[in-house]
Amino acid sequence: MTTATDVDGEVFAWRESGDGPALVLLHGLGGSRLSWEPQLAALAATHRVVAWDLPGYGGSRTLEGAVSFTTLSDAVIDFFDTIGVEQAHLAGISFGGMIAQYVAARCPSRVLSLTLLSTSPAFGLDGTKPDEWRAARLAPLDAGREPVDFADDVLSVIAGPDISVEALAGQRAAMARVSGAALRASIDCLVTHDSVALLPSITAPTVCIVGDLDEETPVGYAFALADLIPGARLAVIPQAGHLLNVEAPEAVNRLLEEQMAEKLEGS
Repeated sequence: MTTATDVDGEVFAWRESGDGPALVLLHGLGGSRLSWEPQLAALAATHRVVAWDLPGYGGSRTLEGAVSFTTLSDAVIDFFDTIGVEQAHLAGISFGGMIAQYVAARCPSRVLSLTLLSTSPAFGLDGTKPDEWRAARLAPLDAGREPVDFADDVLSVIAGPDISVEALAGQRAAMARVSGAALRASIDCLVTHDSVALLPSITAPTVCIVGDLDEETPVGYAFALADLIPGARLAVIPQAGHLLNVEAPEAVNRLLEEQMAEKLEGS
C-alpha cells in the first residue's frame, strides 16, 4: 500500500499519495487534510491524490484580507500551481464542495472532472436564516472553546448511524487541526454561498453524491445541484450521513474512479 506523505510548504500544507493524474480533495468546514484517509489509501494506485489544508487550517497560511468564495477558489488554483499541476480532477465535501463549484465555474480549463459530496448550490435552501445558523455555530467559539473541544458533539450529530469507530476517530483528528479563528472565518464565508447563477456554466463532467440520511445537506440539495449543472449525474448512497467519504468509502471511491475514468475516455 502506498504511504501518504505530509508536506508543509511556505503557503500551503497538504497530504498526498500515489502518482499519475492529480485528484485534489477539498475538506469541509471542520476538516483538514486528514479528512480523506480512505481516498488517499485506495486511489493512489492510479492517481496522485492530494488533500490540502484549507488556508488558515492546519499548516496552511491564512489568507490576506477577507475570506470569500472568490479568494478561496483563487487559492485552489494557487495550490494547483504549488503542487505543479496544470489540470486536476477536483472533489470537495460540504464547504469544500461549495468552493469546488466556484473553481470549476471560474477556471474551467483547470478542472478535468468535478465530484461534489454532501453539498449545496446555495445556503439556506430549506429556509435556514443565515444569522441564526451563524450564531449557533459560533456559540462555542464565543464561549472560548476551540474546535477540538466540541468535535465529538458536532461529529455525532452530522454522522450517519453506521459510521465506524475508526472513521469517527479520524474525523476527530482532522477537526483537531482547525483553529477557532479559521473556523470562524469559514462560517462567515459559508453563509454567503450562492453559486446558482454560475453552475450552468460548468463544463467539467460532474457527479453529485449525497447520503440519504444527510440532514446537513439533504438529498434535495444534491438534486438541485444536478439540475443546475449541465450533464451532471446524481448518486444517493443509502444509510450514509454527512461524513460521506468516510462513512461509505467504497461507494465514494468507486464513484470517483468512474468519474475520472469517464473523463479519460472522453478526452
